[in-house]
Amino acid sequence: MTDERVGDRLWPMLRRLPPGSGVIFRHHATPPAERRALFARVRRIARARRLMLLAARPPLPGAAGLHGRVRGATSWPAHDRREAVAGRRAGAALLLASPVFPTRSHPGAEALGPMRAARIDCGAGMIALGGMTERRWRRVRALGFAGWAGIDGWDRPAGQGPRA
Repeated sequence: MTDERVGDRLWPMLRRLPPGSGVIFRHHATPPAERRALFARVRRIARARRLMLLAARPPLPGAAGLHGRVRGATSWPAHDRREAVAGRRAGAALLLASPVFPTRSHPGAEALGPMRAARIDCGAGMIALGGMTERRWRRVRALGFAGWAGIDGWDRPAGQGPRA
């Protein structure tokens, strides 16, 4: 997941993602022309590294899909079972359960915790989001999550890998 607070750390973070991973490009507060240019640069890296690239609304040309609460979205945020059901009904292939753990992205938000997050699932494709790290992924993967997403979990100096 991208946003403005990562700044130029975005580029090494993209290089650390394993091929086959996905990127959800957000940058909601970036002015439209600058957002499109930034997306084009991310898209070039994603193509070269075989990363799936989704764009949060508004949609951007060249994205493999859309992230958000809109019919036909590829991925959908789900903070409870009601939102997960709505995402499935709207056709989302991936649901992002969040926040599983406390996260800097949503200071003060109550974390679901792994068990509660796993219970909101209503089909395959649930992604754990919120305070996720490689170590936390190893802890929650047996609960039925298809994968994990994060920002800070990938934000480490080169060679050190995700935070554990």
